[in-house]
Amino acid sequence: MIFSTLILAAGAGTRMRSARSKVVHELLGKPLVRWVVDATKTAGSQEVITIVGHELDQVIPLVEDTTIIEQKERLGTGHAVMIARDTLISVNTPASLVVLCGDTPLITADTIKSMVASQQNSQAAVCILTHMLEDPTNYGRIVRNDKGDVVSIVEEKDATDEQRKIKECNSGAYCFDTQILLDNLDNLNSNNAQGEYYLTDVIGICVEKGLTVKAFIVDAEETQGINSRVQLAEATKSMQRRINTAHMLAGVTMLDPEQVWIGADVEIENDVELLPQTMLFGKTQIKSGSVIGPNSRVTNSVIGYDCRIDESIIIDSILEDKVNCGPRAYLRPGTVMKRGSKAGTHVEIKNSTIGQNSKVPHLSYFGDATLGEGVNIGAGSITCNYDGYVKNATKIGDRSFVGSDTMLVAPIELGADVTTGAGSVLTKNVPDGALAVERGDQTVIDGWTYRHKREKEQ
Repeated sequence: MIFSTLILAAGAGTRMRSARSKVVHELLGKPLVRWVVDATKTAGSQEVITIVGHELDQVIPLVEDTTIIEQKERLGTGHAVMIARDTLISVNTPASLVVLCGDTPLITADTIKSMVASQQNSQAAVCILTHMLEDPTNYGRIVRNDKGDVVSIVEEKDATDEQRKIKECNSGAYCFDTQILLDNLDNLNSNNAQGEYYLTDVIGICVEKGLTVKAFIVDAEETQGINSRVQLAEATKSMQRRINTAHMLAGVTMLDPEQVWIGADVEIENDVELLPQTMLFGKTQIKSGSVIGPNSRVTNSVIGYDCRIDESIIIDSILEDKVNCGPRAYLRPGTVMKRGSKAGTHVEIKNSTIGQNSKVPHLSYFGDATLGEGVNIGAGSITCNYDGYVKNATKIGDRSFVGSDTMLVAPIELGADVTTGAGSVLTKNVPDGALAVERGDQTVIDGWTYRHKREKEQ
């Protein structure tokens, strides 16, 4: 099947009550328009054209892998196709043109392929994607003839009592014979209350010319458009169920699927367990045997085999096998946890490599640091990596033991087998095997507490 796709993403979406374009709002961590683009590419679209308009500076970065056309005057869906005419001709006029709305993230690649197949196999002028609704109020009704072909789309206000009983409705998605569409664009007019050119008028023109118009019925969930925050939440729930079901069928355990959110691009191997309030977004990969959650968020990260992530946030990081993280750890971009390492309770790590079997157990911050193998970091220790101008590096050699509440003022390097005294503030490099202690002499004044108390009570 050879086809191209036109995605309509120029509208304002005023019911979203937002300063952002409607199509940039995210569903499971992914912009609405990106869901549509990716579905068309997966379906095999030869060319994807995106029509932008409202807040186009927000939309364009999300669709840079498509051909972008600005609709400066937004004069309707038919007008959007008109301004794309030259582009369609320049790509050798593909056999079929799929037209989709940029706010329909639930449409699948399989549905797109089926709609194109229906149009091409029947040699129809157009195939309309339709759905059945128990309450079709406010939707355009699909009127068919005895052969099952579409003869008209009747809007609610124009429908007869008998036509209002029809439950098959127009979804706003179409697959046209491209040449027929191009040949009839000039027949469109804006003689209507909105002063716009409607793409649906092409369907009426085709019927008048005796051309075949088909309809392909899909589940109404797939064609759901997002026009408000309420509909965004409903679509998110639908996609959540779809994605979670697929992962569970592939061998992923979820204690409560309603409390797990997984993005479209996340890859999870079998025998992974996801506990409640877990969120996995971006290009995240989870290897077999790992347990994630509860209350954890992982974005654009790789989690190796047999890892344990407990109440933690992990962003743009790599965890090798058998890593233990949390509870309540925060791994920021650039973190690499080597095999068997640990980031414990209330630990924050940024742009650092924690060596094999090394441990940062609790209440510590490590930024721009490199730890060797078998390093142990005492509670409350930190790297002072920022001097107000640049981020400086810390390096700790294999098997070193950093005492609790040690401050490492970067740039600094501790050799292998180093021990630091608790409460030290270290500013100089320490050689292999040395003990580094920096603290004032302890002073003990006998009886001071009792004398102080008596003085206060007098």
